[in-house]
Amino acid sequence: MKISLGCDHAGFQLKAAVVEHLRSLGCEVIDHGCHSAEAVDFPDIARLVCQAVLNGEAERGIMVCGTGVGASIAANKIPGIRAAVCHDYHSAHQSVEHDDVNIMCIGAQIVGAWLAKDLIASFVQATFSTEEQFRRRVEKLAVLEREAAQYLKP
Repeated sequence: MKISLGCDHAGFQLKAAVVEHLRSLGCEVIDHGCHSAEAVDFPDIARLVCQAVLNGEAERGIMVCGTGVGASIAANKIPGIRAAVCHDYHSAHQSVEHDDVNIMCIGAQIVGAWLAKDLIASFVQATFSTEEQFRRRVEKLAVLEREAAQYLKP
């Protein structure tokens, strides 16, 4: 699986462990930065991570920031992206299985490298359920997204 990966300066230290673990799981990593502990704006990185998923360059994305919250907010502004903050094993797989999440956001200040590895494995190995109820709900999310776009038209 190809994973589009990004972090801000708060997630930079954890990113090395994330890359190593993804590769150990057989994933190819597309690293969108940041590449140092210098301050960056997470929306800029989120845009790159999400664009790679939307254009088919990667199957899913992972964002690492301080809490995961800012990255999730930024990612969810992009049509076609369903991002979730995941700080527990259950959320990491169920967000994919039930909600077809394509971007997982984790907080480097919330989880350590050992838990991040469990979250990543759970996220990467999960698949979207074929059950009608989950497919119907995700389609309703897409409808909400399209309707919201209409509100923004002049």
